[in-house]
Amino acid sequence: MKVWKIVVVLALFLAGCDGTQADPDTQSQKTPQASKSANAGCGNGADTAGTGEKTPELSTVTIYASCGEEVRVRVEIADSPVGRYIGLRGRESMPEDQGMLFVYAEEAPRTFTMANTLTPLSIAFIDSERRIVDIQDMKPLDDEPPGYDSAEPAQYALEVNQGFFEKSGVKVGDSVELPR
Repeated sequence: MKVWKIVVVLALFLAGCDGTQADPDTQSQKTPQASKSANAGCGNGADTAGTGEKTPELSTVTIYASCGEEVRVRVEIADSPVGRYIGLRGRESMPEDQGMLFVYAEEAPRTFTMANTLTPLSIAFIDSERRIVDIQDMKPLDDEPPGYDSAEPAQYALEVNQGFFEKSGVKVGDSVELPR
């Protein structure tokens, strides 16, 4: 069973090296569009602009924070069962303005674990109306049941580096614009 998982992960990694990104609406492949750097919103977050760090072009999620700022996060999209299962497992770091958007066909209660996830993350659960219904901090390598349950049903989940939402002024109730 363990060998099978390694083969699947390796195949997905190699398939993902061609620079295409899954479209959450059609689950087809498309070339990612250029996106702006994340806005560190509400005047108290860290800005990665000008760091010289080169990262691949990704889709952009825009969060309309209640403090009046637009917070942008460049995201990888996990919209298949395998993509959602792998998530951010095994990654040692992630640029501050990046994350992963988990896309589901319908709204339902969601549970996430941090099995084999090496970095501390924050997760925002987003409902079908594209409103943040819950934000939680998650500990690395925490795979103990029951995991991290959404406070309300969610159709999307956005994982970012731990503390990003707080630094950016993002709160429960804020609205989100998702990539098309």
